[in-house]
Amino acid sequence: MTDPSLSVIIPARNEERFIGAAVASVGEQGSEIAIECIVVDNGSTDGTPDLLPRRYPEIRCIRVRGNPGAAGRNAGVAALDCPYVALCDDDTWWEPGALRRAADLFDQYPRLAVLTGRVLVGADGHVDPTCDLMAASPIRPRVRLPGPALLGFLAGASMVRRSAFLEAGGFERRFFIGGEEELLTLDLLSAGWELAYVDAVVVHHEPSQAGRDNSGRRRVSMRNHLWVAWLRYPLHWALPATANTVCAARTDLIARAALFETLRSVPWALAHRRVVPRDVQRRLRELGRQ
Repeated sequence: MTDPSLSVIIPARNEERFIGAAVASVGEQGSEIAIECIVVDNGSTDGTPDLLPRRYPEIRCIRVRGNPGAAGRNAGVAALDCPYVALCDDDTWWEPGALRRAADLFDQYPRLAVLTGRVLVGADGHVDPTCDLMAASPIRPRVRLPGPALLGFLAGASMVRRSAFLEAGGFERRFFIGGEEELLTLDLLSAGWELAYVDAVVVHHEPSQAGRDNSGRRRVSMRNHLWVAWLRYPLHWALPATANTVCAARTDLIARAALFETLRSVPWALAHRRVVPRDVQRRLRELGRQ
């Protein structure tokens, strides 16, 4: 019997060797149910989209044009017809029973838009340090939640409420990969939704560094944070954030590249600028973001 309440989305690009564990974990969630799984192929060139239907005939594969990065997940969420969607990466997978546990919590907490689970990294299963920070979050939520309220999330280790995700517009395509969760978080909070960390929901992460451009990821993350500042922050917050990057750009080539990309996109950012409400600003201050 197929569970009609939840599905799983896995974005992939040239991950023929690594995606197997993520796909297999969907089938390990419980023998009594089958959970729909969609792999969104972000323009792979290594045969990933041809391999998947042969090796895993139970999944759907959606091919998107080019490589939209994190925004490829938007196509998968839009193609589904279920209330809750688990977001995997090609190198993460949910522990057996975790998907059902997360979906049950969404049933119990109607203003919950995103649930992030505890991430165990590598063969030794050590806890991702980000989870310790989320568990100690001082944010005061507007409603009761199943765990600490968040001002951010880990996309590859989270489940989302599909209606809230689509209402907020999903991931911004321009952001690609690197801090892409920040803008979506602010838009969800501005619309009255909540995000929470739940330690009892477990996700595994087996990171692969093959082919990863760490300097490029840092540049994109810095640029995206500046974009968020001009898209959503009050002016008296956006200006200091920009000034800090200007100072860093004097000696840091990556910061200089991020600043240049941001300045080129100022017209776009100003055209889409919507300052977050005071309640969200209060949360930013509570977390020391401002």
